[in-house]
Amino acid sequence: MALSDISSVARSVLIVEDEAMIAMMLEEYVSALGHQVRGVASSLAEAAALIDAIGGEGAVDLAILDCHLGREEVWPVADRLLAAGITVILSSGGSISTLPERFSACPMLQKPYTMAALTEILTHAPASV
Repeated sequence: MALSDISSVARSVLIVEDEAMIAMMLEEYVSALGHQVRGVASSLAEAAALIDAIGGEGAVDLAILDCHLGREEVWPVADRLLAAGITVILSSGGSISTLPERFSACPMLQKPYTMAALTEILTHAPASV
């Protein structure tokens, strides 16, 4: 599928964000752009349970993961999703000096989120493997 075709395809999205207001805003943005939010989690434990509940490979097209969930880092969830062939978009409101090398190819969405930035990243994010 060509990148130009992706923007017209509705995708199912998992959101992992620990700040409730930001998660709600992101959920609204994703829905407004015509995509389906399959679930929202605010911690590693919630994300793992949600992934288990909705199924593994093929259950979602992509995930938007806040790199820092309180004192936790999202890396175990990112590893699990990538291993299942799910596209991972990382997000952060600050510097990610601790970004593990294995995630260097993941698209990065900077906070604060804007519709323009979200549209751009969802348009160009690769399809799940």
